Amino acid sequence: MADIKLTTAGAVVRCLAAQRIALDDLDRDAAAQLATVSDGESVPLFGGVYAIFGHGNVTCLGPELRRARHELPTWRGQNEQGMALAGVGFARAMRRRRIMAATSSIGPGATNMVTAAAVAHANRMPLLLLSGDTFSHRLPDPVLQQVEHFGDPSTTVNDAFRSVVRFWDRLTTPEQVLSSLPNAVATMLDPADCGPAFIGLPQDVQAQTYSFPHGFFEPVVHRMRRPRPDRRELAAAAAALAAAKRPLLISGGGVRWSMAEAELRSFAERHGIPVVETVAGRTSFPSSHALACGPVGVTGCVSANAMAGAADVIVAVGTRLGDFATGSWTVFDHATTFVGLNTARFDATKHGSLPLVADAREGLVELDSAVGDYRAPADWTARAETETAQYHAYIDKLAAPEAGGSRTTLPTYAQVVGAVSRAADERTYVVTAAGGLPGETVNGWRSDVEHSFDCEYGYSTMGYEISGAWGAKQALPERDVIALIGDGSYLMMNSDLYSSLLSGHPITVVVCDNGGFAVINRLQRAQGGEPFNNFLVDTMTQTPSGTVDRSGAAPLHVDFAAHAASMGCASETVATIAELEAALERASASERTCVIVLATHPTSWTEGGAAWQVGVPETSDRPEIATAAAEMAEAMAAQRRGL
Repeated sequence: MADIKLTTAGAVVRCLAAQRIALDDLDRDAAAQLATVSDGESVPLFGGVYAIFGHGNVTCLGPELRRARHELPTWRGQNEQGMALAGVGFARAMRRRRIMAATSSIGPGATNMVTAAAVAHANRMPLLLLSGDTFSHRLPDPVLQQVEHFGDPSTTVNDAFRSVVRFWDRLTTPEQVLSSLPNAVATMLDPADCGPAFIGLPQDVQAQTYSFPHGFFEPVVHRMRRPRPDRRELAAAAAALAAAKRPLLISGGGVRWSMAEAELRSFAERHGIPVVETVAGRTSFPSSHALACGPVGVTGCVSANAMAGAADVIVAVGTRLGDFATGSWTVFDHATTFVGLNTARFDATKHGSLPLVADAREGLVELDSAVGDYRAPADWTARAETETAQYHAYIDKLAAPEAGGSRTTLPTYAQVVGAVSRAADERTYVVTAAGGLPGETVNGWRSDVEHSFDCEYGYSTMGYEISGAWGAKQALPERDVIALIGDGSYLMMNSDLYSSLLSGHPITVVVCDNGGFAVINRLQRAQGGEPFNNFLVDTMTQTPSGTVDRSGAAPLHVDFAAHAASMGCASETVATIAELEAALERASASERTCVIVLATHPTSWTEGGAAWQVGVPETSDRPEIATAAAEMAEAMAAQRRGL
């Protein structure tokens, strides 16, 4: 068959449109919702391209995207970081099975996406980033938006992506597309190395033509790899578990990305092993299950941390074991044996774990068989039920709606999460990130609905909430996507409210206004610092006589509902939990993006019972800081130091 003469930009777009993912690799919800684009066996791998055009991508890539707009839709972003964050939300909702691309011009458009690339990298999410670049022949240098490096003319701002992506390339000839793009796709779909990929597209190279082989653009159906465990690793893991008196399962995000929820539940039930969840692993195990001990770590609950501290063998399934899940490694006993069941060798071997390098689903199935009829002692299982009952009672008390619908007491985050949880059904998918809401939502979202939760906490990115919800709604259009966001995050990034309206993907956003960066104020004060620059009342202001502290003066008020309405959203401000519940019901029936605003208590938090290591000055003239430093040193005395 004859070759096809195309520009580099044309080859990139045509190749992306040809990529498919096997239908049976998707979960049931996603497969059902993609019936219109299914060929019976597969669906498009790429859900589309987010684009903000500039001189580095509009003249070459732009026409090609328009030509392919029906098979590879282009969605207009309002901010490059936001649209790329939406791509992360899309990938999380699709359990890493489908991918979004995002394209920007050179310069600020490209560097705006670096943060989003880091979010995808930290969370192990696929995201394809295509940025324009300077001319490879350099004749017009310095071009508009070019940052010049006097000693290295080959360096451009796109080199900033190197530290935050799994795959990086800059095309210098058209034929490089033939190897670069397949390698990028393979990286994004690899269960162990999954993460973002970046390809720089110099303006002259985008325009150059090449005779590409016709077969390069034939449909390619990808299937997710499911590696099985090594027999010796499996035997060692099974032996450790079979000897356990107090075994525990930690369910991480890898359980969800592997779609191993059923296998996890079967494993736990057959062997009587309690389960705790990380932030990414939330909703991988039914919250009402007798063996469910809740979320573990700093944003976790007392019951889960008590079980983790008492466990003698822990099977960590699909988790990075980050500091929030481990309480900076203070939650566990030093003698505890870890089994690291993970597709990534890097994660499977952390802290001297017995590695079980495998897909979560297949690893659980084979470990189940290898341990045979082993069952945890009855008193350990009974302890799990007792601990968990205390957790539920604690959250029930915190999340209970205010008595009589009082308008004099500000609602807490826990009450807001409780209201959203009560209003939820099997269609609800909640999104949050950063600030104080992760801890409250991780604890309060006690759902039995599998894969109903997205908390971006791998990179703890303020501003992810609205963008991530937009991406999730694009992935799961039949789900009712609700974003929970604080006022600080809203002010950082809110323009994708308009994106959701423009693209026809309505979401519901609950804005909790507590007067600033409340959770960091909490950290600041807990470590002995004076309130400063977090709450709006603690900021500096310019007066005719000079720059002074606000000293508690009322800050300028932001009318979030009016702001959202100005972009076309249905919006309202409520004052009580009862009013919030009624507003959520109205939003659920709406076909427009809805924003609900309410003032919330600035200093009320759910306690989880785990330490977190942060830097505290070793010397200070402030007694409160010296006390905090001593308390931190005491807490870290229990820290498990690598082994």
